[in-house]
Amino acid sequence: MQTLRSPTPREALTALSEALEADALVTIYGQCRVAYEGRASSELGTGDRLVVLKPDGAALVHTDEGRTPVNWQPPGSDHAASVRDDALRVRSTRASPDERLDVTFDEVYQLTAMQPTDESDRSLVGSEADLREAVLAEPTLVADWFEPTATERETSAGPVDVFGRDGAGRPVVVELKRRRVGPDAVGQLRRYVDAVEREGGVDREDAVEREGGAGPAPLPVRGVLVAPSVTNRAAALLDEHGFDHAALDPGVVADRRS
Repeated sequence: MQTLRSPTPREALTALSEALEADALVTIYGQCRVAYEGRASSELGTGDRLVVLKPDGAALVHTDEGRTPVNWQPPGSDHAASVRDDALRVRSTRASPDERLDVTFDEVYQLTAMQPTDESDRSLVGSEADLREAVLAEPTLVADWFEPTATERETSAGPVDVFGRDGAGRPVVVELKRRRVGPDAVGQLRRYVDAVEREGGVDREDAVEREGGAGPAPLPVRGVLVAPSVTNRAAALLDEHGFDHAALDPGVVADRRS
């Protein structure tokens, strides 16, 4: 857990950005203004409020009264932070419907980032190893066309979690994530795909077998991100790169296998 008291806007931005990348639960208490645009529009003037940013994308703005937030965004939203005019701005957006919640902190009294569940607890409800075993046992969890051929396949960008082919023989790189992920996971998948493409797309032995030693032209490589869910920004990047997302929760997989 990390707690900053009376941080500067830049200090708060650094800590908040790191926390969001780590899928931490973040609370920010300070003097802020709130603006919402979406199905309607609303604004709250300057006041002391508590903002909660959850790893699942939910954002809650609380005052000192009642149990219901005065403004909120649901799970599946994307959180982003910036500093403008010497103020920390936290933005939570979602694409469908198109909504935006902006909280501008003129002063941050306290920012805390924490992991609500420790690693030992997480292992009880599924792990990436559970995902890998499930994919190998039932490849259709990734896609109907997927056939796994290797795990931890080495590339210049690092080992690929699961490697295989599609029905047309195209190489397939599968990256496994046990939690909701953002753009960084898509970037990691892209690096693996690029590495496999640089290395020719297919294994040398396969190339010799198929072409009598000449080797085929490199095949385009498919990428699949396996994770319970992805942020809107990650989904947009997957679409931009032509990658697929397979929604698979390690906790559900572990329950099925027990």
